[in-house]
Parts: sequence; C-alpha cells; structure tokens
Amino acid sequence: MSVADVTPPVSLKIHLLIVDQQRTFRDALAARLRAEPDLVVVAEAPSVESARRVLAGRSTGVILLDAELPDDSGVAFCAEMTRRVHAPRVVMLSVAAEAQRIVAAVRAGAVAWVRKDESIDHLLRVIRGVAHGEAWLPPMQLCQVLRMLIDDQDVRGGCDELLAPLTPRERDVLFHLVEGAGRKEVAERLQLSENTVRTHLRSLMAKLGVHTTLEVVALTRPRLKAFPASRQLLGSTTPTGDRPNGSSRTR
Repeated sequence: MSVADVTPPVSLKIHLLIVDQQRTFRDALAARLRAEPDLVVVAEAPSVESARRVLAGRSTGVILLDAELPDDSGVAFCAEMTRRVHAPRVVMLSVAAEAQRIVAAVRAGAVAWVRKDESIDHLLRVIRGVAHGEAWLPPMQLCQVLRMLIDDQDVRGGCDELLAPLTPRERDVLFHLVEGAGRKEVAERLQLSENTVRTHLRSLMAKLGVHTTLEVVALTRPRLKAFPASRQLLGSTTPTGDRPNGSSRTR
C-alpha cells in the first residue's frame, strides 16, 4: 500500500449545547462557534427546562451553561447532567468569577468557568481542552477555590471522625438536639422514653468528651451545619409520627 492510499484520520467533531438566558449573547456565540470546522452547535436553549427538552433522547459532548440562570438552576442542571452515564463536559459562563460560586459549580461537576468578557479565542481553547479531558479555572481565583475545596474535605473528614464512635440511635438523638429539640421533644420524635433518651445522651457526651447538652450542641452544630449532607451521615432518622394509642415506647 502506498502512502497515497492511506486516508488521513478524520478529527472528531465536538457537539455543543448553549444554555443562556440572554438571547443576544446566545445567538452571537452560536453563530461564532458554528464558524469553527470542528464544532457543532446542536441546539440553543434559554433555560434548563428548554435544555432538558432539547436533550430528550440525545446527548452532547459539551454544555456551555449560563451561571446566572435564576434560582441557581444552572448549578442544579449541571449536577443533573454530570450524573448521566455519558456525561457531557460542562463549562460555566459568567459575568464574574467569584470563588464561592466556582466551588459550587465544581462540586456539581463543572470542569471549567469562563467569564463572558473573555476573548472568543480563549473560550475556544477551553472548549477544545475540556472535550479532551482537561479542566480550566480562572487563575486569579484558583488558589482560593482550591483552598475552599480542601477545607470542605476537612469538614467532611471532621464529620466522619466526630460521628464514627456514635451508635445509630445516638446519632438520631444528636441530630434532633442540633436541630434545637429538647430532651422531651427528642423522646416524642423518636418514640422513646425520656429515660432512654437520657441514657443515649450520657453515652454520646462521654464519647464526645463533654459534660452537658449545651456542650454537645456547641461542639457539633458548627461542623454539621457546615456540611449540608450531614443528615445523611447521621443515618436514617426515625420520622416523627403519632404513636398508636396504648403502645409502649421501646429502646
């Protein structure tokens, strides 16, 4: 076979979905991206609801997602998309670059954050980079974003370490105390006797190295509240409900 017979490999095209509430920006961006031979804009959408309809029964490689969509729907949509079996790469587009918002997007699965006032050449580099497995965050916010992500892992580790020695029932009691319930209310919620709750409380105080209920709450509330998934770590709390008449409380 001669060299002339070898067909050069065809580069794979990158399929894009643009989700942005500003029609002028969305249309202008789509028109510019369509001029690139390796990019295919499969659709444009003004909202996550429209994007879901567009993606029904189909997939895309990269989503350019407006970070300013109302009610933080952009971050929620990002998390939804990145949980797919064939997850797209999500690039957040924003008028600003605030570390806290970038962290929220990264936690939701976004792989890049690009300001809308960046050059089109920069955005093109980011799109092609993320399509090949890269990630990109604004250099000015990078250190702060990394520090916040590391701190979050410390909080998670702190919660795990804090709760590890507690039994499931002690965790139930702790959760309701942190939520502001008194001992009697905890007993009612968990359908336990007050003596049983007192026993669990004494045990968890000993394990936490404190001596009063106030100390228990003061020690645990900041850590558990800082980690939104703390309720899952606390185990399945018995739901509040009316006890059948005549039934006795059990341990």
